[in-house]
Amino acid sequence: MIPAGSITVKDYAIESPLKKSMLTEGEDFYEVTIDFNTKSSIAAINFVLKDEDSGSWYQHRGRDFKVPLTEFVRDDDNVVGTKTGFGIWPGALGHLSNILLKSEGSDMQEENGNNEVKAEKLQNSCLEGFYEEHSVVKETLVDNSVTVSVRQCPETAKNIVSLETDLPGDVIVHWGVCKGEGRMWELPEKPYPSETALFKNKALRTLLKRHEGQSGSSGSFALDFDLTGFVFVLKLDENTWLNSMGKDFYVPLAGYSAANNQDSETRSGNVSQKDETITAYTDGIINEIRNLVNGISSQKTKTSKNIEVQESILQEIEKLAAEAYSIFRASVPSFTEDVVSDVRPPVKISSGTGSGFEILCQGFNWESHKSGRWYTELHERAAELSSLGFTVVWLPPPTDSVSPEGYMPRDLYNLNSRYGNIDELKSLVKKFHEVGIKVLGDVVLNHRCAQFKNQNGVWNIFGGRLNWDDRAVVADDPHFQGRGNKSSGDNFHAAPNIDHSQEFVRKDIKEWLCWLRDEIGYDGWRLDFVRGFWGGYVKDYLDASEPYFAVGEYWDSLSYTYGEMDHNQDAHRQRIVDWINATGGSASAFDVTTKGVLHAALERCEYWRLSDDKGKPPGVVGWWPSRAITFIENHDTGSTQGHWRFPGGKEMQGYAYILTHPGTPSVFYDHIVSDYRSEISALISLRNRNKIHCRSTIQIAKAERDVYAAIIDDKVAMKIGPGHYEPQTGAKWSLAIEGNNYRVWETS
Repeated sequence: MIPAGSITVKDYAIESPLKKSMLTEGEDFYEVTIDFNTKSSIAAINFVLKDEDSGSWYQHRGRDFKVPLTEFVRDDDNVVGTKTGFGIWPGALGHLSNILLKSEGSDMQEENGNNEVKAEKLQNSCLEGFYEEHSVVKETLVDNSVTVSVRQCPETAKNIVSLETDLPGDVIVHWGVCKGEGRMWELPEKPYPSETALFKNKALRTLLKRHEGQSGSSGSFALDFDLTGFVFVLKLDENTWLNSMGKDFYVPLAGYSAANNQDSETRSGNVSQKDETITAYTDGIINEIRNLVNGISSQKTKTSKNIEVQESILQEIEKLAAEAYSIFRASVPSFTEDVVSDVRPPVKISSGTGSGFEILCQGFNWESHKSGRWYTELHERAAELSSLGFTVVWLPPPTDSVSPEGYMPRDLYNLNSRYGNIDELKSLVKKFHEVGIKVLGDVVLNHRCAQFKNQNGVWNIFGGRLNWDDRAVVADDPHFQGRGNKSSGDNFHAAPNIDHSQEFVRKDIKEWLCWLRDEIGYDGWRLDFVRGFWGGYVKDYLDASEPYFAVGEYWDSLSYTYGEMDHNQDAHRQRIVDWINATGGSASAFDVTTKGVLHAALERCEYWRLSDDKGKPPGVVGWWPSRAITFIENHDTGSTQGHWRFPGGKEMQGYAYILTHPGTPSVFYDHIVSDYRSEISALISLRNRNKIHCRSTIQIAKAERDVYAAIIDDKVAMKIGPGHYEPQTGAKWSLAIEGNNYRVWETS
């Protein structure tokens, strides 16, 4: 009964492609036909639609479509079709605007007429057929911006709020002002800008002035100094409103504190005590940075330069810079709730990026759970992994899970999983510590599987020690009827997405992470699917759990044009860097950009791709190497899943790249136990003895069609690709490692 081209989604669903109909003219029309066995016991079919381009899901009244095949199907709200008939139906989606359900009629008879009917009265009459149309709203992502700036005008004693946007068409600003500490909308004193009207005596509506000869519009608002904030939303048409993640945009007005300073001679130009505190603190940070820089300079003047001391100083500078940047961001008007609140004493910054010399091993694959004793098996390999030079191991998710691999967690405090029990996990972590390896726990914070149904039969009530209700589920996931706020990221549709804006959720997660650290001995975290929630929440969790090392999986598609990967992947790596920035630099991220560029370069023999327009590595490692975790394969991309497998036979070229370059390299378990083991071991040994680290300097010597070459820290030279390269003869280079289309030299 399964249509051609379909694939099985785990063990509970079928994914079938819609094909263009040959019966329609003048418009695109797609359908799928399912030929049912009339003797089967199927009473109904459930389905949802997915737009592959945008990843959007389409449902019926917030739930799956349900098409009855017999009249005794329960009369749920999401049933489509009248109770007058059924046969075979082709579902069709034309322009993603309507669904056509039609049938051709068939007879269905009860195979066993002696079956006893319980709970409901069954009718043996079959349905004759029906046709219905249902509208589907397609969401189209657009990239527009709204810029707001505030300046003080002492001559008029006004704050001038300027608003500019590139949104097309007429844009109306619904706005008001705030007085005192609250955020209640109030009407300001006149005069108002032109094209302004009163709206229900509660707000003002101002039509922004459109730019001549180009898209976009702008406007300005003169507000008194005694006002504390400017609040607004944007209206594009009768049905389209824009706000800030479900809340009004709020812009704090800087003149308020000065206007209320009774000792000031004028109404501007004075600094409050709070500002003085911030200034004194940031001045202290700047002085510390200057002293540390002087420390580096003095180290360089010595003949016996100590690279470890310099590395330690660089780390301290990076932490101080991150703290200073966070204070700067907190003093700039923004639309987020946290920024406009009172400035609090600075919190401790936990970098979560280790020493910079880490080499990470992913200690499992997609099949590791099947033995039921993976912790024990890995225990036996701990000393071997240490001898290979690994300093950090990433273990699989430890919690009770609906899926055996662990990525559908249920009871977070139950650590008896398919990989082993809690005692075996503790023993494994202890063993790794004994051989000098730090341990990362794989924590899934984006979603969680419920253990109970709500009154509507939807799984969104949780059990165990963290017995949350549906307030912990985001409101905009159509599958799980959450009562929380809207998601701060992308939804993962296979399980309830957790609402991290809820204080009780964040409190429980922080306590759980600290419990894992203290009870099991984890040294840090690998964070699953961090696209699903704001990076600021991650910072909160890391500040609480203080990991030695943390890395997030921020995964999305690279940039392509007509099916071919673009050379410029700045937009892709910028999204990863933005997430790292949102964490305050407290976590690293997997360098998906570098993996993608390596794919294209090696598959197509286009090694020129490995240098960006500025002559730097094209991935995150080229922009923020201390936060880039480079890799070529993991349990999702390789193993038995193979979602994005590295070009076959070229794996060692990939490892020759990441194990000689800055960033923190991660090696996949399957490759460690393969024929590549000795070559990987040699590259790790070379990296360690030359003290290559996450911030090492790199000079790209060649990036041509058939060869890429680079020099790292003036101590290591490497090349990948079939083309020729030899390092310059000025230095004493000796060939250290050679393999299939790769070579590595080091200074002698």
